[in-house]
Amino acid sequence: MPEADDFLDRHGFAGATRTALAGDASARRYERLRGGPKPAILMLCPPQIPLEPFLGVANWLHRWRLSAPEVCAFDAKAGRALLEDLGDDLFSRVLARGGDERALYEAAVDLLLFLQRCPPPGDLPVYDDAWLLREAALLPEWYSPNAPADDYRAIWQDLLPHARAGADGFVYVDYHADNLLWLPERDGHARIGLLDFQDARLGPPAYDLVSLLEDARRDVPPDLAEAVVERYLAARPDLDQQAFRAAYAVLGAQRNAKILGLFSRLARRDGKPAYLALLPRVVGHLKRDLEHPLLAPLRAWCDRHLQL
Repeated sequence: MPEADDFLDRHGFAGATRTALAGDASARRYERLRGGPKPAILMLCPPQIPLEPFLGVANWLHRWRLSAPEVCAFDAKAGRALLEDLGDDLFSRVLARGGDERALYEAAVDLLLFLQRCPPPGDLPVYDDAWLLREAALLPEWYSPNAPADDYRAIWQDLLPHARAGADGFVYVDYHADNLLWLPERDGHARIGLLDFQDARLGPPAYDLVSLLEDARRDVPPDLAEAVVERYLAARPDLDQQAFRAAYAVLGAQRNAKILGLFSRLARRDGKPAYLALLPRVVGHLKRDLEHPLLAPLRAWCDRHLQL
């Protein structure tokens, strides 16, 4: 597109080769640039997706010396940004090649603990109960549109107060193996490259742990998931463990309900049927979350209307 060409020309990338990269579930697009002054990624955001949240969170992560991509140049009005190319070693790819699963997940939970100790950006939107309910409601809207949504919402209104164990803090939102890169040549927490953080919010601490361990795209062995939860709790003696595990189950059910709705919408509305192949894993996560006694009313609703 001409606008992107002009942007690249202005910043020294005239004539660079552009290779499309696999994107995320949003309408953002990414291209790898070669032949410019240095390796870089071009991020292209459509008008409905503002660039400013990405820039703000990236700046915050850099203040803590973490490995978010350096923003080399940007045009917020046009939705263009030149980003540092952190490579291709996503956790999911490193693990598929036989990487040390325990070591990577321990590094990820240690970074998560660090992020939660940092004073969050002051302008983050809040992950309040109304937003959590709006997301959970994607399930009857798109995954099971014939199910009674009013009953479903009423159950969630009773459950969501249990989602908060510990003070609200930075929530990455999509903290999982396809958004984390392994950079072993770097030190400390900077060994993990961070992608797709623009939706960050201020919210409950259990959320990102759920995102990491109840991954829609890969199975985390149950014994490893439990070890990671225990590692997290050992580092957070301020938390009531029983309340935290209840919050983990509630937020797990909320997140997996949201994903079932989102992936169904991507398939039905947006012509992206590949996401349907991930639904059985997400259903499995939801069923395990529903085993917590606190979620018995939601489990009964799902048994009646979804036949999970």
